[in-house]
Amino acid sequence: MYESFFNLTGKPFTMRPDARFFFPSRSHKRAMAYLQYGLEQGEGFIVITGDIGTGKTTLVQNLFAKLDRTTVQAAQLSTTQLDEENLLRMVAASYGLEYEGMSKVALLKSLERFFIRITQTGKRVLLVIDEAQNMPRESLEELRMLSNLQVSNVPVLQIFLLGQREFNRILQSQNLEQLRQRVIASYQLKSLNREEVQKYVEHRLKLVGWNGRPEIVESSYDLVHAYTAGIPRRINTLYDRILLYAYLEETMTIDESVVNAVIQELQEEIAPPPEIRPDSSSQERLGSEELQRRLESLEARVTELEDALQLERARLRALTLNGG
Repeated sequence: MYESFFNLTGKPFTMRPDARFFFPSRSHKRAMAYLQYGLEQGEGFIVITGDIGTGKTTLVQNLFAKLDRTTVQAAQLSTTQLDEENLLRMVAASYGLEYEGMSKVALLKSLERFFIRITQTGKRVLLVIDEAQNMPRESLEELRMLSNLQVSNVPVLQIFLLGQREFNRILQSQNLEQLRQRVIASYQLKSLNREEVQKYVEHRLKLVGWNGRPEIVESSYDLVHAYTAGIPRRINTLYDRILLYAYLEETMTIDESVVNAVIQELQEEIAPPPEIRPDSSSQERLGSEELQRRLESLEARVTELEDALQLERARLRALTLNGG
């Protein structure tokens, strides 16, 4: 909507991670260095954690964009709550392998043959798992066991684990000690400082043709940093609305008054609605046991749908990443 008004070639601030907009802040450059170090080592686990919206997925996309496909066979999967067997199915699907109707033993054999075959061609196998904090401990242990596979004493699989800050606490569990010993490097992404927030905003704007219109008053970045705490996803949300506001107000200047007005709008939108108390008669008709039964049924169905969707996404991602 506002793109043509400001002569931009596209939307600079979206919720969808996009490697084209990767911003090399000090923290993100350091995280990339850890991932590249891991690739050079060709073994073990690399762990990258960060708060929601700090750019972990964009970091991985940037890594994949730079991978040499002639030397690395890579796959990525985002997982929720997957047990060991469904995890193996997801991994198989991510590499474009068959998985339907196969037992756990058959899946392991299939993956082992695939890893060995790829290694024998001179390539390495990389598996990147996002949202690792959602994985059951048993599934994390299954990953460790997968990483044990070797050909002539050379590991055939390397794994990068990305997750929210809580994943660090999960890794400290006593039953994950063997996995911790396989972690060769770990790093926690940090939010952007005030200077980086300004560079981040202008970096994204310049990538879509920004030529100084709208003019951005430098002091307005103080408010952007304070409201977003330097979290890239929050910055995207705020600044998309700032540009929309400027367009609707037909202004070519973004200053403190514009930023404050948008912040106030956002705060009003996310304010909790007034509490609505259910009448006692409806509560009596739907007892707690019936409500619990319905919730459990719904949760089970949602889990089934999520698993099926993840498998199909993994299959499509494998086809895209590995050239069909």
